[in-house]
Amino acid sequence: MPRHPAVPWVLPFGVFIGLLALQQVIPVPVWLRLALSLAAIAAVSLPVLRGRPSKPTLSIALGLAVFVLWIGPDLISPNWHHFILFDNAVMGHPAGNTPPASKDDPLFLILRIAISVIAVPILEELFWRGWLMRWLIDSNDFRKVALGTYAPLAFWATALLFASEHGPFWDVGLLTGIIYNAWLIKTKNIWDCILAHAVTNAALAAYVVLAGQWQYWL
Repeated sequence: MPRHPAVPWVLPFGVFIGLLALQQVIPVPVWLRLALSLAAIAAVSLPVLRGRPSKPTLSIALGLAVFVLWIGPDLISPNWHHFILFDNAVMGHPAGNTPPASKDDPLFLILRIAISVIAVPILEELFWRGWLMRWLIDSNDFRKVALGTYAPLAFWATALLFASEHGPFWDVGLLTGIIYNAWLIKTKNIWDCILAHAVTNAALAAYVVLAGQWQYWL
């Protein structure tokens, strides 16, 4: 049976979200989350991941700028994400979910950083900007829509849904989604978004571990 064309773009994200949901019921080891996410990418997504960033330097700079944007509100106002608009029963609470014992566990930290920097940028960019933005333009055959095609509904719906994925940090998540969406429209290259996303997550991971800002690891 032929594989559905959305599988390479959607399946790794589905595996990742499924593991996060399972984590709410039973503990899922961090190594297993990393291994299954990378296995899903390797199994189905490599054919659509051919190529490389077209604007690597600018993508790195953009990723660092988004990192500053991400932590900026809390640096300016430490209680910002504890306002009811962000910290509530619907959006969740900006407290992080890293077990206390794991904060001093080098192996856990290496694996958790690998998830953030390697797996997440690939599977999220494939899903949000590689598939969803195009599917919202043509749900009958998203493959007819070139990467980076702009349509207002697809652009803003993707940004809003991307924001909702980030719970109490939905405000900076929304701005991040807008920036990454715009970058794909500018570059027409999914690898530029993957690189920018990876740089943002790498900088944020360093900030989490070195500054003890564990709330950012939801």
